[in-house]
Amino acid sequence: MREKGLSVAGAAARGQDARALKLLFWELEKHLKSSSGASVVAIDNKIEQAMDLVKSHLMYAVREEVEVLKEQIKELMERNNQLEQENNLLKTLASPEQMAQFQAQVQTGGSPTGATQPPVPSGPTQVLPSTQNSGTSA
Repeated sequence: MREKGLSVAGAAARGQDARALKLLFWELEKHLKSSSGASVVAIDNKIEQAMDLVKSHLMYAVREEVEVLKEQIKELMERNNQLEQENNLLKTLASPEQMAQFQAQVQTGGSPTGATQPPVPSGPTQVLPSTQNSGTSA
């Protein structure tokens, strides 16, 4: 009888062990599923952080390039104003014959003098400062 009681008690213990084991596996599976979901969220967060970092680096590079281009535009506008002033001054100093010759060469597409040196004005000669800039820049 004692043996029968032990076997019944053993069977009951084995049943409890089986239920405990099933419960353990169920909780383990639940934990793995939730932690894999958490790892997906962690990976998504890392990707988002990396994209934000790339975005901030690109924005910084674009801002730097914009500043460089603004400075180049400013310098080109100043140079253009200077050349316009020199051109206007040369037009006022040129004789009517020189202007007619220039217009004829512009219409035919030739160089103003046919040589590499600029024409010499027939009127009084004036020295032009190369850095003269009395106009306003935009």
